[in-house]
Amino acid sequence: MILARFDFVAFLRDHWQGGPLVIRDPWDTWANPLDPDDLAGLAGDEDVESRLIVRSGDAYALEHGPVPAGRFAALPDRDWTLLVQAVDHAVPAVAALLDAFAFLPNWRIDDVMVSYAADGGGVGPHFDAYDVFLIQGLGQRRWRVGPRCDATTPLRPHADLRLLEGFAATDEWLLGPGDILYVPPGFAHDGVATGSDCMTYSVGFRAPSAADLIGGFADALLEEPDDARFADPGRAPTAHPGAIAAADLDRLHAMVTAAAGDRAAFARWFGTHASTRKYPDLDWTPAAPTDAAALRARLARRPGLARNPASRFVFVEDGASVTLFVDGAAFECTGEAATLAKALCAGPRLRVTPAWRRSDSALAVLVALVDTGSIVLD
Repeated sequence: MILARFDFVAFLRDHWQGGPLVIRDPWDTWANPLDPDDLAGLAGDEDVESRLIVRSGDAYALEHGPVPAGRFAALPDRDWTLLVQAVDHAVPAVAALLDAFAFLPNWRIDDVMVSYAADGGGVGPHFDAYDVFLIQGLGQRRWRVGPRCDATTPLRPHADLRLLEGFAATDEWLLGPGDILYVPPGFAHDGVATGSDCMTYSVGFRAPSAADLIGGFADALLEEPDDARFADPGRAPTAHPGAIAAADLDRLHAMVTAAAGDRAAFARWFGTHASTRKYPDLDWTPAAPTDAAALRARLARRPGLARNPASRFVFVEDGASVTLFVDGAAFECTGEAATLAKALCAGPRLRVTPAWRRSDSALAVLVALVDTGSIVLD
């Protein structure tokens, strides 16, 4: 499915991170990609993250999965919601929804959460720290949005859910199948199912905080060997033994900023970080190591490859060189391997060209990715 009636250039210019926006049925042809019974089946899998939220009046109760099949039979006729994370990792038709958002970089996409709600079901008024596109799959959901929130916004005293203490809606829309609500970071919103069989697909985007970046990069720097030590040749006598002199602070600060200011080191760390799997349990690792000659011969007959939907593929380009990052591993690529690296990051499936098949460096990348279960012969 593609967004046939959606101007993403105008969207990025006029709406991205500016304010909520309803996008009415922009698809070429909308078809709900997942049956509710299949979603319930996923919720019963212990390797899948799922939650069940049941509302009673103004109170919300959260149950963590796996959700056994018998639990659904015991639920009331209304006021409950099932949430299942990373459904795109398990269902190719749900993963195909991400193709519609190729105007945004892969590293920003988190996963596709799918919710099923009975009449009146919802998760309560809240706000997120990231962008989200809420795609209505089945049924109808009434969305109310409010003002932008921040860390000082009052929350209800709840052990499991971050619900807003006060919620005053500024806009309200009823969404039907194929409609999309875009909500930027921080905006209060509340969606309630109107009628039965309400399914919503939430395409969430990662937004790392400064603390996340500093902490992660600092940890990576600490793992590298470093013999640099503070030095102060030509030192003048101190004016007071208890003082930390300005010149000392300048030298110490320079040591830290020199390490943190290494852009190439940061790019390598961030590529590794951004490509690390969120859910590593979908394991496609083969039983035996891949033979390069056998893979070359196999690709000559059948050149198709498919990416593991749980894997993350990104690259950093520097002139003619490309560093490919897949599931936390880095591959330095030049020539045909560099072209292959970009193609691998472009979509979930790939046909291997004769040039890539003949290239030893490109084939070495493919062998490594097959052996780690990041790609599979399609």
